[in-house]
Amino acid sequence: MQVRRHSLDIRTLSGIEFLDITERVRSWVAAQGIAEGLLTVSTPHTTARIVVNERDPALQRDMLRHLQWFAPADAAYEHNQHTVDGRDNAHAHLAALFMPASESLQVADGALQLGAWQALFFVELDGPREQRQVQLQLLGA
Repeated sequence: MQVRRHSLDIRTLSGIEFLDITERVRSWVAAQGIAEGLLTVSTPHTTARIVVNERDPALQRDMLRHLQWFAPADAAYEHNQHTVDGRDNAHAHLAALFMPASESLQVADGALQLGAWQALFFVELDGPREQRQVQLQLLGA
Protein backbone atom coordinates (compact mmCIF):
# COMPACT_ATOMS: atom_id res chain seq x y z
CA MET A 1 0.00 0.00 0.00
CA GLN A 2 1.13 3.50 -0.83
CA VAL A 3 0.19 6.78 0.83
CA ARG A 4 0.27 10.11 -1.01
CA ARG A 5 -0.53 13.50 0.50
CA HIS A 6 -1.05 16.88 -1.06
CA SER A 7 -2.47 20.26 -0.09
CA LEU A 8 -4.45 22.67 -2.24
CA ASP A 9 -4.42 26.38 -1.45
CA ILE A 10 -7.78 28.08 -1.86
CA ARG A 11 -8.63 31.78 -1.92
CA THR A 12 -12.27 32.72 -1.39
CA LEU A 13 -13.99 35.91 -2.45
CA SER A 14 -17.42 35.77 -0.78
CA GLY A 15 -18.90 35.23 2.66
CA ILE A 16 -20.44 31.95 1.58
CA GLU A 17 -19.38 30.29 -1.64
CA PHE A 18 -19.16 26.91 -3.33
CA LEU A 19 -15.83 26.39 -5.11
CA ASP A 20 -15.68 23.47 -7.51
CA ILE A 21 -12.36 21.72 -6.86
CA THR A 22 -13.18 18.59 -8.86
CA GLU A 23 -10.71 19.06 -11.71
CA ARG A 24 -7.82 20.06 -9.44
CA VAL A 25 -8.36 16.94 -7.34
CA ARG A 26 -9.00 14.70 -10.37
CA SER A 27 -5.73 15.87 -11.99
CA TRP A 28 -3.71 15.27 -8.85
CA VAL A 29 -5.15 11.76 -8.41
CA ALA A 30 -4.42 10.87 -12.04
CA ALA A 31 -0.78 11.94 -11.64
CA GLN A 32 -0.15 9.70 -8.60
CA GLY A 33 0.08 6.37 -10.42
CA ILE A 34 -2.23 4.62 -7.97
CA ALA A 35 -4.69 2.35 -9.77
CA GLU A 36 -7.01 1.37 -6.92
CA GLY A 37 -7.50 3.21 -3.66
CA LEU A 38 -9.35 5.58 -1.43
CA LEU A 39 -8.99 9.36 -1.43
CA THR A 40 -9.88 11.43 1.60
CA VAL A 41 -10.45 15.13 0.92
CA SER A 42 -10.62 17.29 4.04
CA THR A 43 -10.29 20.83 5.30
CA PRO A 44 -8.77 21.81 8.66
CA HIS A 45 -11.03 24.87 8.98
CA THR A 46 -14.04 24.88 11.30
CA THR A 47 -15.89 27.34 9.06
CA ALA A 48 -15.31 25.59 5.75
CA ARG A 49 -16.54 22.24 4.48
CA ILE A 50 -16.04 19.63 1.77
CA VAL A 51 -19.11 18.25 0.01
CA VAL A 52 -20.09 16.20 -3.01
CA ASN A 53 -23.13 17.55 -4.81
CA GLU A 54 -24.45 18.37 -8.25
CA ARG A 55 -22.59 20.88 -10.42
CA ASP A 56 -25.51 23.05 -11.40
CA PRO A 57 -25.26 26.83 -11.03
CA ALA A 58 -28.96 27.19 -10.17
CA LEU A 59 -28.68 24.52 -7.47
CA GLN A 60 -25.54 26.17 -6.08
CA ARG A 61 -27.47 29.46 -5.77
CA ASP A 62 -30.29 27.56 -4.04
CA MET A 63 -27.81 25.98 -1.61
CA LEU A 64 -26.30 29.39 -0.90
CA ARG A 65 -29.72 30.90 -0.18
CA HIS A 66 -30.61 27.94 2.04
CA LEU A 67 -27.47 28.40 4.14
CA GLN A 68 -28.15 32.14 4.47
CA TRP A 69 -31.74 31.39 5.54
CA PHE A 70 -30.72 28.60 7.92
CA ALA A 71 -28.02 30.58 9.72
CA PRO A 72 -28.34 34.30 8.93
CA ALA A 73 -25.15 36.29 9.48
CA ASP A 74 -26.98 39.18 11.14
CA ALA A 75 -28.71 37.18 13.90
CA ALA A 76 -27.85 37.74 17.57
CA TYR A 77 -25.39 34.95 18.42
CA GLU A 78 -23.64 34.68 21.77
CA HIS A 79 -20.42 33.52 20.06
CA ASN A 80 -20.16 36.87 18.28
CA GLN A 81 -19.85 38.64 21.63
CA HIS A 82 -16.61 36.78 22.43
CA THR A 83 -14.89 35.96 19.16
CA VAL A 84 -11.44 34.43 18.98
CA ASP A 85 -10.28 36.35 15.90
CA GLY A 86 -12.61 39.35 15.79
CA ARG A 87 -14.89 37.80 13.16
CA ASP A 88 -18.63 37.62 13.78
CA ASN A 89 -18.86 34.09 12.42
CA ALA A 90 -21.26 32.14 14.62
CA HIS A 91 -23.50 31.68 11.57
CA ALA A 92 -20.61 29.92 9.78
CA HIS A 93 -20.05 27.52 12.67
CA LEU A 94 -23.77 26.74 12.82
CA ALA A 95 -24.02 26.07 9.08
CA ALA A 96 -20.94 23.83 9.33
CA LEU A 97 -22.75 21.55 11.78
CA PHE A 98 -24.73 20.08 8.90
CA MET A 99 -21.95 19.41 6.38
CA PRO A 100 -18.90 17.15 6.51
CA ALA A 101 -15.37 18.42 6.95
CA SER A 102 -14.19 15.57 4.71
CA GLU A 103 -15.30 13.20 1.97
CA SER A 104 -13.85 9.80 1.11
CA LEU A 105 -13.97 8.89 -2.56
CA GLN A 106 -13.01 5.76 -4.46
CA VAL A 107 -10.20 5.66 -6.99
CA ALA A 108 -10.50 2.96 -9.66
CA ASP A 109 -8.35 2.42 -12.73
CA GLY A 110 -6.30 5.44 -11.64
CA ALA A 111 -9.26 7.82 -11.76
CA LEU A 112 -11.43 9.55 -9.20
CA GLN A 113 -14.87 7.92 -9.13
CA LEU A 114 -17.75 10.39 -9.18
CA GLY A 115 -21.24 10.08 -10.61
CA ALA A 116 -22.20 11.82 -13.84
CA TRP A 117 -23.67 14.83 -12.04
CA GLN A 118 -21.38 14.87 -9.01
CA ALA A 119 -18.72 17.45 -8.27
CA LEU A 120 -16.46 18.05 -5.30
CA PHE A 121 -16.86 21.41 -3.59
CA PHE A 122 -14.95 23.42 -1.03
CA VAL A 123 -17.66 25.35 0.82
CA GLU A 124 -16.57 28.64 2.34
CA LEU A 125 -18.83 29.71 5.21
CA ASP A 126 -16.79 32.59 6.66
CA GLY A 127 -15.18 34.43 3.79
CA PRO A 128 -13.66 36.07 2.10
CA ARG A 129 -10.36 34.48 3.07
CA GLU A 130 -6.94 34.97 1.51
CA GLN A 131 -5.81 31.44 2.29
CA ARG A 132 -7.75 28.28 2.95
CA GLN A 133 -6.52 24.75 2.63
CA VAL A 134 -7.79 21.44 1.29
CA GLN A 135 -5.86 18.35 2.30
CA LEU A 136 -5.73 15.24 0.10
CA GLN A 137 -4.65 11.80 1.27
CA LEU A 138 -4.65 8.91 -1.18
CA LEU A 139 -4.22 5.33 0.03
CA GLY A 140 -3.88 2.58 -2.53
CA ALA A 141 -1.87 0.35 -4.78
